[in-house]
Amino acid sequence: MRKLLSLWMVLVSVQVFGQTATPTLKSVLLTQLRSTHNKADWFVPANTAVAGLTAEQANWKDGSGNHSVGQLVQHLVFWNERQLNKFLGKEVKDFNGDNNETFASVDQASWETAVKKLDEILTGLETFVEKADEKTLAAAAGNIANISAHNAYHTGQIIFVRKEQGSWNSANGVK
Repeated sequence: MRKLLSLWMVLVSVQVFGQTATPTLKSVLLTQLRSTHNKADWFVPANTAVAGLTAEQANWKDGSGNHSVGQLVQHLVFWNERQLNKFLGKEVKDFNGDNNETFASVDQASWETAVKKLDEILTGLETFVEKADEKTLAAAAGNIANISAHNAYHTGQIIFVRKEQGSWNSANGVK
């Protein structure tokens, strides 16, 4: 009887303490957006990747044709803002230009503006997901997942450039 009671207690405790909430589409999308914005998880988020840079550092290039950090941030601002505006039902004109045009250089004022704007836009995307109903989320889910992948990719490039430049502090997440 004791063995049976002990087994039952173990099974109940495993079932009670081992339970986790079932992820929802909303929770998964928010986790992706936050991990590429300002919540360190598997990789360094964008806010950490750009923190503490001057415009001069943000414009540095390695001479091999790679983009600067400033150009990468301008590119992220451009595409994330377009997607956010589409989600919010704002008019967004078709982009028929060259994607290279979205990688603009920065000066001190435009660098500070770009960093602030990137944070605001990423926050806006998270707010959109938080407030969206299931039907809206289902329709936007593929684009939101691609936004997160796109942001993670370019954030990795930002860190790579900073490491080459010598301006990356490995205590921020990448050795």
